[in-house]
Amino acid sequence: MHRLLVADDHPLFREAITGVIAAGLEASEVLEAASLAEALRLAETHDALDLVLLDLGLPDADGLSGLARLREAVPELAVVIVSAEQQRATVLEALELGAVGYIPKSTPREALIAALRQVLDGQVYLPPAIMRRPAPSRPCAPVSEENPLAGLTDKQREVLTHMVQGESNKMIAYRLAIAETTVKTHVSAILRKLGVTSRVQAILLASDWQRRSF
Repeated sequence: MHRLLVADDHPLFREAITGVIAAGLEASEVLEAASLAEALRLAETHDALDLVLLDLGLPDADGLSGLARLREAVPELAVVIVSAEQQRATVLEALELGAVGYIPKSTPREALIAALRQVLDGQVYLPPAIMRRPAPSRPCAPVSEENPLAGLTDKQREVLTHMVQGESNKMIAYRLAIAETTVKTHVSAILRKLGVTSRVQAILLASDWQRRSF
């Protein structure tokens, strides 16, 4: 059974998305919060939470600051942004802050459920338009056309897997029982081998390859 938390200050939207989840995700339980403070309280007191669906327009949060505060308070909890905001810069900044997905509020019911299943399976979900445009800010070093991850070592693949799940360097270090400085070294090597210039670009590349592999 999956337990999700919907944090949105509009009762009608919470009711609507709760209904969609109940119909599309079998044996799921949905908690609701109308503010960031309430979401933080529920997230800190419910160990069995699998996912938070966080709106960017909560009355006690300013844009992505709510995501940052939630990630700081409960870093092991997966968070997906569900918002009407669809600016590319906002989507990528949310990913940089550790969100494991970004779902526009205009997403159709079937696509919403598919996105939630993807995230609950441990993958990152982003709007298709973003996934089609992972272009880095400078020319990439050549990577394998068949598998862009082929040049990574086993440990680097492991670190990248945790990056895709939205985990910080500190959390990855904890998960893998290695020093945070070692994680930073691996991340730098991953960026270099993938021919990208940022953590977001590496995550987008890895997520896109995972999506096309299934």
